[in-house]
Amino acid sequence: MNLFVRLLADVAPSTPSPAPNTQPASPFGGGLFIAMMLALLVFMVMSSRSQRKREQRKREELYNRLAKNDRVLTVGGAIGTIVSVKDNEVVVKVDESTNTKMTFLKTAIQRVITDETDLTAEQK
Repeated sequence: MNLFVRLLADVAPSTPSPAPNTQPASPFGGGLFIAMMLALLVFMVMSSRSQRKREQRKREELYNRLAKNDRVLTVGGAIGTIVSVKDNEVVVKVDESTNTKMTFLKTAIQRVITDETDLTAEQK
């Protein structure tokens, strides 16, 4: 019986051979794909963050430059001329014939209108 066990041990392979259709494992595995996805995600977050900061800085400059007699467009669509500027408020004359004035927060000013062509081009 001892001889039979030795013969079986000699005939049976000690390590299994790989299947013929399998590919060798990649040295990077799935880690490279995950690392590239993380790098892309970080790039997108940093890009959008810098864009938001740039827009915020541009808005702050607009609010600081508001002055009397500037023609402005509000986020609500009202167009008028600035009569006075206070800390966080702007008084805008919206109707010349009735001398109607409205008070807005500075943050409600969308942009300063410099020329009539700017207004018509944006409305199209």
